[in-house]
Amino acid sequence: MSKTIVLTGAGGVLCSTLALAFAKQGNKVAVLDLRKDAADKVANEIIKAGGIALGVAANVLEKDSLVEAKKVINAAFGKVDILVNGAGGNHPLGTTSNPYLEAADLANKTEGFKTFFDLDVNGIQFTFNLNFIGTLLPTQVFATDMVGREGCNILNISSMNAFTPLTKIPAYSGAKAAVSNFTQWLAVHFSKVGIRVNALAPGFFLTDQNRSLLTNADGSLTQRGQQIIDQTPMGRYGEPEDLIGTTLFLCGEGAKFVTGVVVPIDGGFAAYSGV
Repeated sequence: MSKTIVLTGAGGVLCSTLALAFAKQGNKVAVLDLRKDAADKVANEIIKAGGIALGVAANVLEKDSLVEAKKVINAAFGKVDILVNGAGGNHPLGTTSNPYLEAADLANKTEGFKTFFDLDVNGIQFTFNLNFIGTLLPTQVFATDMVGREGCNILNISSMNAFTPLTKIPAYSGAKAAVSNFTQWLAVHFSKVGIRVNALAPGFFLTDQNRSLLTNADGSLTQRGQQIIDQTPMGRYGEPEDLIGTTLFLCGEGAKFVTGVVVPIDGGFAAYSGV
């Protein structure tokens, strides 16, 4: 049976792929993104492939924006059955320049160089808000359609950083840990009204946000990019399509007794000790 599925951050590489996969299953897909043109581009791609989709502009940090988006979706597709909270990201002001603090770093006056002591609270707050509040608010708005109805669920996007934080990105790692914890909390809280809540924890996937950090202009790997591949037993970055199988399972009837789990999709990164 066709369901109405809402994906936030769906103008990006990963969630646009999930939107297309849901549409191929015959679902009605609402593609939400801060940028209306990005949402429309994905929706039009789905429509051209024979699917049903709608591009909607929405700011996951503004409840009124989400409420208006819900009105548009309800009018076009009916009540929401599945929510994928895909909006998220990092901010350079919450990122250190080096993985480890050295005493000499305190005397480094190079423009843009940041130690832990230089991290900007605004960048940290932006990262926490985008990832955590940007998951909480859409859930508050769209899950009201799901209460007491069968087959409804929520899929959050956490990260492997939530299990073991990566160097240099304390704000992002902490924010994704909050998403994982919130996923478990919501799963318990919503358990009596029939709403399941789970999360994906992607490992390393090349996206518009991290491409310049992991690859050089000629396509070769940066030092950090190579370090990641060396720590990934499968020896490659994830491809957006690698998320589809787990997503469709968690959101489908085959997982109707699965709630509160955070599933790593990382090519073995977390399992490898480095030796």
